Amino acid sequence: MAGSLGPRNAEGGFEEAHEINVTPFIDVMLVLLIVFMIAAPLATVDVAVDLPGSTAAPAPRPPDPVYLTVGGDLGLTLGEEVVGREALGAALAQAAEGDKETRIFLRADSSVPYGALMEVMDLMRAAGYLKVALVALENGTSAGPGRP
Repeated sequence: MAGSLGPRNAEGGFEEAHEINVTPFIDVMLVLLIVFMIAAPLATVDVAVDLPGSTAAPAPRPPDPVYLTVGGDLGLTLGEEVVGREALGAALAQAAEGDKETRIFLRADSSVPYGALMEVMDLMRAAGYLKVALVALENGTSAGPGRP
């Protein structure tokens, strides 16, 4: 109950104020706003990716790069050899000479679904190869239908 220093009622006491005091409510809302403004950027997830954009200047290639290609039929090709999914780990170990720090250049046909590409990346991760570079055309265009 709130009181006021206005007119007194019949019993000699103060009358009740029938208005809601919103000042404490506004103060609480401002504090919550500040808390959320500070906490919201901390809740976002930063994913560190070591891949330049396709319009960026090309990064220097190692002297003997290891290319893994996912074709339109979802078949895998390591260098020039066709590789089965079950033999990918052994083939990567042979191509990279056992060095798990070797960067694998992953190329995929534009018709390959994202889920299939992620399956290949999971196979690479299971084999211990965590450094992956996605290969794109250097001019930023796609070689889709109607394009060279």
